Amino acid sequence: MPLRQILPGLLRDPARALVDCGERSRGEVVRLNLGAFRPFLVTHPEHLQRVLRERSDNYVRAGDGLQWRPLKRLFGEGILSDGRHWTDSRHILQPLFTARRIDSLVDTLAEVIDDAVAELDAPARSGSPVDMGVEQARIVCRAIMRVFFADKISVPDAMRIMEAQDVIAWSVMPRIAVPWAPLAVPMPGDRSFRRAVQTIDDLLLPIVRASRETADDDGDDVIATLWRGRTPDGRRLDEWQVRNDTVAMVATTTETTISVLTWLWPHLEAAPQVAAQLNEEIDRVVGDGPIRGAHLKELRYTRQVLDELLRLYPIGWLFPRRAVEEDVVGGVRIPAGSTIVVSPLITHRMSMFWDRPEVFDPDRFAPERVRGRHRYAHFPFGGGPHQCLGMHLFYLEALLIVATVLRRYRFRLRRPELPGIKVAAALRPRQRVEVTLEPALGGTA
Repeated sequence: MPLRQILPGLLRDPARALVDCGERSRGEVVRLNLGAFRPFLVTHPEHLQRVLRERSDNYVRAGDGLQWRPLKRLFGEGILSDGRHWTDSRHILQPLFTARRIDSLVDTLAEVIDDAVAELDAPARSGSPVDMGVEQARIVCRAIMRVFFADKISVPDAMRIMEAQDVIAWSVMPRIAVPWAPLAVPMPGDRSFRRAVQTIDDLLLPIVRASRETADDDGDDVIATLWRGRTPDGRRLDEWQVRNDTVAMVATTTETTISVLTWLWPHLEAAPQVAAQLNEEIDRVVGDGPIRGAHLKELRYTRQVLDELLRLYPIGWLFPRRAVEEDVVGGVRIPAGSTIVVSPLITHRMSMFWDRPEVFDPDRFAPERVRGRHRYAHFPFGGGPHQCLGMHLFYLEALLIVATVLRRYRFRLRRPELPGIKVAAALRPRQRVEVTLEPALGGTA
């Protein structure tokens, strides 16, 4: 695909232009001409399965990759890198994210979320507008800092970290857009990036260092687990890998839920039939009492709504990989050292794999329709060995937040329109999502 066909759209509307590249590829492996940078675009579910699972050892997250190189200055070597560091960190952290352990935390999460959501009673009574992005960040930070970090990180500090992450997500875009530029060459956004990373380190490094001495007695929060854990060959992590993994875990346990749920409210406003079905299910399953873990398996339509949000707005929208050895994917030779671009944002919106892909339709994820779909047509959390550890956590936490908010309140958007997509390191709404709340019938506001 030549640069003249790609560049104008990327400058005008990057998200739309990327999806258009997928549409024009018709599922074939194609090479994108981005000037000095010419990655292969892989969009077909069968080809994705080869890259992400069957030959995952050949397609690695390269330190100099399209998206990882600028972000590596924040996350360093650890759970978000590759090779030995990733193996060591995942070995230590994985027990914290098993389905059994996450399920054991659900009622605690539910109680913390209920308390956090209750703080919306005041604006609901007064009719004052609230920014749902900010409020969701507050709710998620309250829950995650309690359950996974044992309140070692305060909610105000966690909110400052969220703000710094948002700055980082936007400030790295010039380097993602010009991936061949050396890090030594100044670029727009570099100064903001450095300030944001310094803010995160100023907040987290003292906590990480203070936890070292008490790790053996601190229970199983993330930081204590990192200090106490042993790698497969019996080593302990050094301070910088514990720092890197702490930063990564704060980001990954909060970012997806905050960002994805921000899109929920505009879509419910635009699709009243979906909102009605969602509210009916929550009212029927939860009733007037507080939501608890036992309710979640009955919130089937709510889960479909979340899956549809993840289809349209996958937080990990770009997974660049580097081919270690030559391979053939979809009949196309991939030379060793080539960059492979894998994008859920593109595959999830291609008409070849989805009927009316731009329409918000949770019924796509009814069980009978899911069974007939390729596993890698919908992969918002990646796939293979690098599939996100926090996938199960996201679903439980998001179900709890959606059910708790809608059990208590009904809402109206101040601007009843779908915000555009701002392409950054993670997808963001172009406009703030502000709503006015009122107590739901039978709610407790």
